[in-house]
Amino acid sequence: MAQFLLETVWLVPCYALIGGLLAVPWSPGIIRKTGPRPAGYVNLVMTFFALVHSAIALQATWNYPPQEVFIPWLSTAGLDLTIALDISSISVGALVVITGLNLLAQIYAIGYMEMDWGWGRFYSLLGLFEAGLCALVLCNNLFFSYVILEILTLGTYLLVGLWFSQPLVVTGARDAFLTKRVGDLFLLMGVLGLWPLAETWNYTELAEWASTANVNPTVIGLVSLALIAGPMGKCAQFPLHLWLDEAMEGPVPSTILRNSVVVASGAWVLIKLQPVLSLSPLVSSAMVGIGAVTALGASLIAIAQIDMKRCQSYSVSAYMGLVFIAVGVQQDEAALLLVLTHALSAALLVMSTGGIIWNSITQDVTQMGGLWKRRPISGIAFIVGSLGLIGFPPLGSFWALMELADGLWETQPWLVGVIIAVNALTAVSLTREFALLFGGKATQMTERSPEAHWPMILPMMILLGFNLHLPFILQNLSLIPDWASLNKDVALLLNWSSIFGCTITGVIYFSNIPKPIRLPWKGLQDLIAYDFYTPNIYRMTIIFSVAKISQLADTIDRFVVDGIVNLVGLFSLLGGESLKYSTSGQTQFYAFTVLLGVGALGMWVSWPFWGVQFLDLIF
Repeated sequence: MAQFLLETVWLVPCYALIGGLLAVPWSPGIIRKTGPRPAGYVNLVMTFFALVHSAIALQATWNYPPQEVFIPWLSTAGLDLTIALDISSISVGALVVITGLNLLAQIYAIGYMEMDWGWGRFYSLLGLFEAGLCALVLCNNLFFSYVILEILTLGTYLLVGLWFSQPLVVTGARDAFLTKRVGDLFLLMGVLGLWPLAETWNYTELAEWASTANVNPTVIGLVSLALIAGPMGKCAQFPLHLWLDEAMEGPVPSTILRNSVVVASGAWVLIKLQPVLSLSPLVSSAMVGIGAVTALGASLIAIAQIDMKRCQSYSVSAYMGLVFIAVGVQQDEAALLLVLTHALSAALLVMSTGGIIWNSITQDVTQMGGLWKRRPISGIAFIVGSLGLIGFPPLGSFWALMELADGLWETQPWLVGVIIAVNALTAVSLTREFALLFGGKATQMTERSPEAHWPMILPMMILLGFNLHLPFILQNLSLIPDWASLNKDVALLLNWSSIFGCTITGVIYFSNIPKPIRLPWKGLQDLIAYDFYTPNIYRMTIIFSVAKISQLADTIDRFVVDGIVNLVGLFSLLGGESLKYSTSGQTQFYAFTVLLGVGALGMWVSWPFWGVQFLDLIF
C-alpha cells in the first residue's frame, strides 16, 4: 500500500486542485440553496486525503534513494519540455508540511470567516495555493518551477484582494502583485539565459553540469543575478520586501500560509539552484549581503511597529534573509531546516494573534494589554511560537540556527555575529509584542475580549503540540546532532542572546516604565519605524519615474498617434465628401475618369524608361 502511494504521490497536488475546482460553483453564487459552507468542507476533505497520502508515502521514501518521474509534455525544434518530478524524502516531507498547514489553516478559517461573504472564493484560492506549492516541491524542472511561481503570484494577488471593496486591500493586492512581478521578470531572463549555457532546465542535470562547467564568469554572474531576483521577491528580501507588509490586508487564515510556506517557495527554488549559483563567487557574496542586510534591517524595523501583523511580517523577512545567507555559503541542509522550523513557528504565531484580531476592533498593540487572563490558550501558543522561532533550546529554530552558525564559526565569524544579532533582535521584538498584548492591565479594547471559539483553538493546539514535539521528530530522523557534539561556544551565544533579548525587553515592558518606549534620538526612531524610509524612496524614484513615463506615453498617444489617425480620417472624410458631389450618373464621365486614372498610372510606371530620354531632349 505504501509503495503504491509513493508511486502515485504526484497525485497529491491534484487533490487540492480538485477541491478548489469543486468549490468554484459556490463562489459566484451559482449554488445558493446550501449556502457557501460546502465549499470549505469539500476543500477540507480533499486536503485531508492529500495529507494522508503524502504522510504514508513519506514512510516509504525514508532510507531509499530519490526517484525521478518524467511526464512528456512538448518536444519541438530541439526544445524538450518534459515535466520532471523529484520524489525523495525531502520533497515528500515538504508535501506533508504544506498539506498539514493548509488543513489547519482551513479549519481555522471555518471559525475566522464564519459569516464572510467570500467563503467559496477564499477556499477555492486556498486550494489553488496548495496545489501550486505541492507541484513546486515535486517539480524538478526550472522552467515549470517558474510557471508555478507565476501561478502563486496570481494566487497572492487574488487572496490579498479578497475583500476588494476596501481601498487598502486593493492597494495591498496591487503592490504585492507588481513587486513580485519585478522579480519574476528578471527570473524569466535568467531562466532563458541559462538554457544556452547548460542546455537543460532539469535541476539534477543542472547540478551535474555545474560540477564540471567552464563558463565565462561575467555571463554566469549576470544569469545567476537574474535567477536570484525571483526568490528575492518571493522571500520579501530588500529591496523587494514591501509587498509582504501590505499583503497583511488579506484574511488571517491566508496569512498563516503566506508567512509560513508561501514565502518559502522562493527559498525552495534558491536551494535547488545552489549548484549553479555557486559558480559565481560574486552572486554568492550578493546573496550573503542581501540576506544580512534584510535580516538585520527587518529585525530592527519589527521592533518599532505597532500593528501586530507588521511585527510578524518583518520577522518573516528577517528569517528568509538567514536562508539567503545559508544558500550563499552553500549550507543547504541548514537552509532547509530553517525553512521547516520557521514555517511551523510562524504559522503558530499568526494563529495566536489572529484570534485577537478576529474579535477586536484594532490591531494596534499599544492599545492592547491584560489578555493573559482572558486568552490564556492564545498566550501559551504565542510563547511556544516565539521560543520556537528564536535560538531557545531544545525547540526547532535553535537547531537550525546552530547548524548554520556552526558551519560559519571557523570561516566567516562575522556572519555568526549577524545570526546572533538577528536572534537577539527577534527575541526583543516578540517579547515586546507579547508584553503589549498579554501583559499589564486590561484596557478599553481588551476588557471584553474572550478566547476564540473551538474551530480556531483546535488547529492552534495541534500546531502547538507539533512545535513542542518537533525536536523529538528531528532527533528520531537523525536530522539534528547529539548534544555532546555541539559547538558549545555557538550554543551558549545563541542561548544567551535569546535570554538577553527576552529578559531586557521583559524588564522594560513589564515594569512601570512609561510607555511607549522612545529612543533618545527621534531621527533614529523614525528611521526604524518608517522602514528606513524605503516607501518614500520608492515614491520619489520608481513610482515618480513610472508616473512621468506614463504621462509622456499618454501625451504621445493622444497628440501624436491619435493626431495622425485623426488626420488620416479627416482626409478620408474630405475625399469622400468631394467624391460625393462628383457623382453625376453619366457613363461617359465615369469612363473618362477611369481612362484618366489609367493614363496617370501608366505614365508613373513607365517613367524610368522614357522619362530620362525626355529630360535629355529638353536639356
